[in-house]
Amino acid sequence: MNYFPIFVEIKERPVLISGGGAMAVAKLRLLMKTSASLVVFAVEAEPQITSWAYEGRLVLFHRPVFAADLKGAALLYITDEAADHHQHIAAMARVNGIPVNIVDNLEGSTFITPAIVDRDPVTIAIGTEGAAPVLARAIKRDLEERLPVHLGLLAKAGKIFRPLAKSLLSGRKHREFWIEYYDDTGPGTIEANGADGLPAALYALLARHVSAETAPGHVDLVGAGPGDPDLLTLKARKALDRADVVIHDQLVAPEILELARREAIIIAAGKKGFGTSTPQEKINALMVAHARAGKHVVRLKSGDPAVFGRLDEEIEALEAAAIDWRIIPGITAASAAIAQIGQSFTCRGRNSSIRFLTGHDVLGFAEQDWRTLARAKEVAAIYMGKKSARFLQGRLLMNNADPNTPITLVENASRAQTRIIATTLAELPGAVDGLQGPTIMLLGLAPRQGAQDADRHAPMELAL
Repeated sequence: MNYFPIFVEIKERPVLISGGGAMAVAKLRLLMKTSASLVVFAVEAEPQITSWAYEGRLVLFHRPVFAADLKGAALLYITDEAADHHQHIAAMARVNGIPVNIVDNLEGSTFITPAIVDRDPVTIAIGTEGAAPVLARAIKRDLEERLPVHLGLLAKAGKIFRPLAKSLLSGRKHREFWIEYYDDTGPGTIEANGADGLPAALYALLARHVSAETAPGHVDLVGAGPGDPDLLTLKARKALDRADVVIHDQLVAPEILELARREAIIIAAGKKGFGTSTPQEKINALMVAHARAGKHVVRLKSGDPAVFGRLDEEIEALEAAAIDWRIIPGITAASAAIAQIGQSFTCRGRNSSIRFLTGHDVLGFAEQDWRTLARAKEVAAIYMGKKSARFLQGRLLMNNADPNTPITLVENASRAQTRIIATTLAELPGAVDGLQGPTIMLLGLAPRQGAQDADRHAPMELAL
């Protein structure tokens, strides 16, 4: 991130525009939505700018910008089409500590103006650091269609009421009051009674939340999916948005953690086979301690919490502490892996069952029903199998498995850094060499040709 998004206070402060052409008109249409004091410097100005000056909406000087004009200015826009004096004006601005934007000159600017969705006082700024303005406009168009026109009215009423609500409510109760107002009470009141109904509705809602008992702590055991944020369920997104504390394992993608509230406490509680791990007892204690403090806790697990996630141990700890809990399932990594290779877990005439296995458990390499797994046409998804690849191969061969049994390795399923490796049982130990990310082994399945072709062309790397 080379440009840090901030909102600059420009109320009644001078914002200067150098130039009086079409680009100046475009910038002024946006700036006149603000409360800034607009000053234009142009030897020649478009009729529209002259008209705005006559109406008193801006001040127009028919001359260039001088150094003395810059004193106290909040921002400077340089829109002149002739670029020969841009750098001179920009240099004067920098000497005076004034942010400067030269239209269509990213390198010469110290700030950029994003695409803006305006629901005053709600403002959404969309920036691409100048890389893709067409994309920024497309996102703006999408948001304009999604956001209700009365959003700004809700925010204005909330701003007036905020000091009273803050004096009577705190913490979780304060947040739940505003969530209910913006999600339900506010929009419903405007629809039924218009803006005039908002004050009474806010007072009634506040009275109810003040008198309500503080909700007890709660734990959501949430599946984060295989890594792609688009595969996160809507219910999981909502839980992250409302969580006070997020306790996550090491395989949860950073992009998913970004969806948590900024104010939430984020705790890494990772486990790694044959490596450093957070003891399960400590994870249990963290959940219990935060929930007892009245917090909404999200225990965030990669994939689905019910698949090799030690879910029962965590539920037992919560029940022993009399803490309320719920499970929010996620897409397990095996489902993402099978989708990537274009196959199905079950197929009529091939197999009518599928096994989910772990390569190792708390005691070491995990023993399985090897005789059944070694039969032709058996299909299994094996988690955490990299370290135990040679052990798995040996057990299957000892039970007369065909050495040519297909095995597909999917590293980082669903993520940008994913890899698909087609191999056989005979070549399995060597095939896992070099795999660093979480890997699913699909026993008995080879990638469909179309999936192999797609994977061959997918990982185009750019030097960014």
